[in-house]
Amino acid sequence: MSYCAASQVVARQSEFFENRKVLIAGELSDTFASELCQTAQTVSVFTTNYGFFNDIQRFSNVSSYFGAELTETSDIDMILLYWPKAKAEAEYLLTMLLDKFGTGVEICIVGENRSGVRSAEKLFAQYGPLTKYDSARRCSFYWGRCDNTPKAFNLADWFRSYPINIAGVQLTVRSLPGVFSHGEFDKGSELLLNNLPNLHGKVLDFGCGAGVIGAVMKAKYPAIELELCDISALAIESAKETFKVNNLEASKFTATDVYKTLTGPYQFLISNPPFHAGLKTFYAATEQFIEQAPQYLNPQGQMVIVANSFLQYPPLIEASLGHCEITAKTNKFNIYAATK
Repeated sequence: MSYCAASQVVARQSEFFENRKVLIAGELSDTFASELCQTAQTVSVFTTNYGFFNDIQRFSNVSSYFGAELTETSDIDMILLYWPKAKAEAEYLLTMLLDKFGTGVEICIVGENRSGVRSAEKLFAQYGPLTKYDSARRCSFYWGRCDNTPKAFNLADWFRSYPINIAGVQLTVRSLPGVFSHGEFDKGSELLLNNLPNLHGKVLDFGCGAGVIGAVMKAKYPAIELELCDISALAIESAKETFKVNNLEASKFTATDVYKTLTGPYQFLISNPPFHAGLKTFYAATEQFIEQAPQYLNPQGQMVIVANSFLQYPPLIEASLGHCEITAKTNKFNIYAATK
């Protein structure tokens, strides 16, 4: 079994986990949790990523939890945190987990150096000691213990708000750490919203993030039956909050890995699709979204996406739906539209 560099470093430090009750959280993308069961007494995983949650559920020896917050009761004496790309998300996870498991819980932190894992020492200082024990494969591994009473975690405190005025709509956006466009509005989304087709029927906001695109669409076209979906529980929670503060209603908020839990069919598939997963460039989800679009569109249904102009999506769209039209563009972004 091939594991990511961070998991390989964790495997070198297996003595930290011998006979321990371990909870894994953060930017984990492989199935090392199942391997760790050979060393630890118990292994649980908390993830905000629905795709990873779906994968890890295959292993009966690992307890898995998905959501924006770990609400389940667990008997844990060791946290293994895979450091996420966003420092604010790392702080969010640390605060939530240490408040839940309290004084005395030990923690191991691992991450790629380019992810900013070196900032863990400063971030953890308020809780207790944190010491680097390994550095290999461009990763760092730390051990620490929560000696001081953790500060209380309240999900509502972690939302960041900012106003937008776009396409004739004024809204407040609410987003949690680690969510795309956290605290700022994306220029690609702005181009898309300024060039929306005349929406009607059932509409999907794919990869909804904080719900900006969906909220503007619902405000402009209140009669649409709108579903918002994302792979991230943090995004789903943010989108729900954005709709709530703007007194908007969506038909459904769905956690999914591409089309995994979606049913359709839709009249419109609208998206500013992701091409990063953590620190890595990742096109597979968008390629699958485009390839399988005909299965989820009504006859004469339309897919409209905005993307960086260097991304080679037109051939994929033409292979899936036929003719691909560029309906608007800037020096950085293109809007692609295709009809089934």
